[in-house]
Amino acid sequence: MSPERLSQSGPEYLAQRHVLTYMEDALTQLLEHKDEVEPSSIAKFFSEYFTSVSRGTHVLFREFAFVQCTPHNRASFLRLFWRCFRTIAKNGDLLTIKEYQCLLQMLCPDFPMDLTQKAARIVLMDDAMDCLMSFSDFLYAFQIQFYYSEFLDSAAAIYQDLLSGKSINTVIVPTSRSATPCQRQPSSDSVSLEGVEAPQFYQCLENLCERDRHSSTPPLPLIGQILGTAPRLTFYGFLMALSKNAGINHSIGALPDKADLLVDEVLDKELDRIVAQLSACSITHSPTTNLLPPSRDIIRVASPKKLLPARRRPDLESDGSTEETEDSSDN
Repeated sequence: MSPERLSQSGPEYLAQRHVLTYMEDALTQLLEHKDEVEPSSIAKFFSEYFTSVSRGTHVLFREFAFVQCTPHNRASFLRLFWRCFRTIAKNGDLLTIKEYQCLLQMLCPDFPMDLTQKAARIVLMDDAMDCLMSFSDFLYAFQIQFYYSEFLDSAAAIYQDLLSGKSINTVIVPTSRSATPCQRQPSSDSVSLEGVEAPQFYQCLENLCERDRHSSTPPLPLIGQILGTAPRLTFYGFLMALSKNAGINHSIGALPDKADLLVDEVLDKELDRIVAQLSACSITHSPTTNLLPPSRDIIRVASPKKLLPARRRPDLESDGSTEETEDSSDN
């Protein structure tokens, strides 16, 4: 048993792992499908449910309220989104905000548009929201916006208070998740410089993380590293740094490093196995007089239909910068 577990009481451990959330959801699912589940299969039902939770497939096609209710659910959704649509990055396609929203709603039908727009702002800024984005740029920006949604709302409110000269001791309570508190306040003597002082911003974020211990917040040492690179910073600069930070990505644990974005060995092996089975099956059931290899049409039937128009660019890799994304949209 881990030292962390030994230092926690039973209720604290259950709350941290959200065990009761999954128990309640499992019971709800059982009641909704009670006519399909035999009494002798109830134990099997619970076993399969918690196996899906462990594998991260339990959030597929679920409502947004459930998808975002625990950190594990959020990480699971991010991983599913990457695995389902990573071929977009492999093909070099560039998509609009609305097209990324359609992809998200294929996995979660009521996924809110405002989260997609906030993620796009990290890549495109406010003055280029109609530009196209690479899958890589969008994915890592979407990760921090979705996984750390409440933290970023609070951080944006803190930033605005610092920008307007309010006391840093003020307790920040965001009024709405869909608010857009990142907009620049009118210029004055106190805000003539770009952004806010990084040490002051870090102190406020440190207090915020201390208050919200049970919420999803980036590790403070990594926040310190980001804010220690310059004496002042803008909020968009802070968001961009979060999305590019490899340590933040590792702490979430949902996505691979950017260099390995196209690699999914487990899924690739499974796809190869399925293709091999289809090929073997076609050979077995073909007439003995037909000595030709199986037609490519057989493999195309097993492939999913491409739902979005393909847009290609010569360079298939992106460094996550705004300039690259905007330039690509001109092609």
